[in-house]
Amino acid sequence: MTKKIFAYAFLALVLLFVYAPIFVLIVFSFTDTTIIGQWDGFSLELYRELFTDPKLRSMIVNTLVLAALAACISTLLGTVGAVGMFYSKRIWKKLLGGASNVNVINAEIVIAVSLALIFSMLAFNKTYYSLLIGHVAFCTPFVVLSVLPKLKQMDGSLYEAALDLGATPGKALCKVVLPEIFPGVVSGFMLALTLSLDDYIITSFTKPATFDTISTYVYNAIKNPTHSNVPALRALSAIIFLVIVAVVVVLNFRASKKNKQNIYIHKEKQ
Repeated sequence: MTKKIFAYAFLALVLLFVYAPIFVLIVFSFTDTTIIGQWDGFSLELYRELFTDPKLRSMIVNTLVLAALAACISTLLGTVGAVGMFYSKRIWKKLLGGASNVNVINAEIVIAVSLALIFSMLAFNKTYYSLLIGHVAFCTPFVVLSVLPKLKQMDGSLYEAALDLGATPGKALCKVVLPEIFPGVVSGFMLALTLSLDDYIITSFTKPATFDTISTYVYNAIKNPTHSNVPALRALSAIIFLVIVAVVVVLNFRASKKNKQNIYIHKEKQ
């Protein structure tokens, strides 16, 4: 009994430590005071400003479009790369797997500096394309990492069986392999989307001077305390957190539902 009380108390302490600052942030997003800790009455002004101020609206759209493009391209490249790696010869599988894992564990600043040097050597000016290439290069290894476990769980003979039955390689990939690894592809896409939305270091090294994402905008706003839109960032942070929570809840609910269906099917077969 004492152990349970201690365990629950420790869990509550950890949750309080992690989520208390976010809770405070959400509460103070409903007042337009410029000072955290000072309540000037309930207000939706910060949320209104978030969607009516041209600079804030442009920054949000820039970030969402960039993240969506980077996630889609990374998911495509990462999925194809993972499938190719899985069906490669053993020596190539090890080499490619090791090369992919290097970027996962590598410091982000190393990737950012490397990309900046390459663009400089190629006389490739900082444009939207350099920014997109940087995000894709950063996110793709994480997609590979998400898809590979699903490939390893799959029956490796399914693809060959589909080919033996007359399916083309492309049709066998789309009709047999992709449905089996689809949860991993979705996980990779969500991870790439989150990484791109959150990224600051690679963005700051590869973006054009006039382009801002949420991360660079927040950093510049914090550097300049007199920035008029700083309070509105509380509302933006609250929305981002609530959207992420909603997505996680939906994905967990779907996964739980699918597991229950699989258990039911397994019992029916028995």
